Amino acid sequence: MEQRQKTVGWTHVAVWHAVMWLLGGVSLPGLVATAAEAQEAAADSRTHMPEALRESIKKVVLVAGESPADEAIGGTYDKATLGMAGGMSKGSQLGRISKEIGGVPINIPIPILTIPGAIFGGLSGAVKREIQEFRDDLTEELANAENQPLTDDGLALDVFWRLRQLPHLESKLFAPAVEIPEDTDAVLYVSFHEVGIDVQGKEAIISTAAEVTLRRYSDGEKLYETLIRYQDRDTLRNWTANNNALWQNYANYARYYLGREAAAEVFNRVELSHELQPVATATAVPHRKNPLEYVSKTATPTLAWAMHLTGGDPYGSWVDEINEENTYYDIAIFDAQRLVYEEEQLPDPQHTVGYGLEPCKTYRWSVRPSYRIDGQVRFGEWMRFAADAPPEPEEEATRVRGLAATPPLTYSKELIGRQASAAPAYTQDFASLTIECGRR
Repeated sequence: MEQRQKTVGWTHVAVWHAVMWLLGGVSLPGLVATAAEAQEAAADSRTHMPEALRESIKKVVLVAGESPADEAIGGTYDKATLGMAGGMSKGSQLGRISKEIGGVPINIPIPILTIPGAIFGGLSGAVKREIQEFRDDLTEELANAENQPLTDDGLALDVFWRLRQLPHLESKLFAPAVEIPEDTDAVLYVSFHEVGIDVQGKEAIISTAAEVTLRRYSDGEKLYETLIRYQDRDTLRNWTANNNALWQNYANYARYYLGREAAAEVFNRVELSHELQPVATATAVPHRKNPLEYVSKTATPTLAWAMHLTGGDPYGSWVDEINEENTYYDIAIFDAQRLVYEEEQLPDPQHTVGYGLEPCKTYRWSVRPSYRIDGQVRFGEWMRFAADAPPEPEEEATRVRGLAATPPLTYSKELIGRQASAAPAYTQDFASLTIECGRR
């Protein structure tokens, strides 16, 4: 078999201009531990934590909440230092939501673990009253909903379960006041930031940001930091229809995406240069005008894909050992509200859905590779494409692993949702799958 190596897939951009606006212009670039690691990080477009730094951390503790600012995280709460949570519990007990009632600005104190921050937006023109009502609805919902998804605790739990997949990393999830074991290598803080509403004409753009900070336990040194954003847009009318149902979908996917990205950015993703695209099967056939739109006459179709690593990776010699035997795949299928189907660690580049999907419904699906070498697991990137410009069917077809593939597809380089009512931002660049009506 031919040697498989690196490709440039879509790159997650950690800090965007809109996020900087959202957070008052604060920039949070990735921070590395040594000059060599800084040079490695600058050598290519990867945004995740450098491999050398990953290798140095064997035991990590996750904490839900903001990283302490310029304070040591060593020690315990019965010592003179502020303990492993640093200054998080000092001066951060309450957040404040700013809103206007009858044109008068007021502040409402909200516990920080219940509400991630303020909701704000442009209030002008003909939509002023409608956007004001929408903003107030979301403010009340975030403050009062018992099970609303945008909490630091929920985000930390999502990150924790994903890190548990890595056999070489011992991870624990602690409350802020729990004493950290002395043999801990680093503490990972994860927290939500503001939910921002930006009104542009008849459209409203909603952005949610999460901050991820890794600090060395022994001295509190900041090792890595990144800001992750989840953004989608739609008309204000669509956002507010059916008691803001679209917002509920957005909030669920925001936490889902941010949790996955936080784990991936810090510990579990490698960005190998690759070609990864769906392949037609007897029960899942692409539309003749758009190779990203698949149709099935059965509710349990077989989905297939083809992958090839194209080489040139700066990850080291372990990449040379990747082959079909140590490459596995995860598959995920989504509807407009949630993840509806998932299988992990598939040994072959195809899978038959294990239970019936709903007929007369369109789903989004994707796969990602994972590599198992020398007792370690690293996850690749999810298969996604620039959905706005699908290739023409008459373009020359390619062959990957000897399988006939669809025409060449363009990888998406950014995650900014284009229409929330059509699909969540996280899945808009995935291939679609329509189950025909009346099928079982």
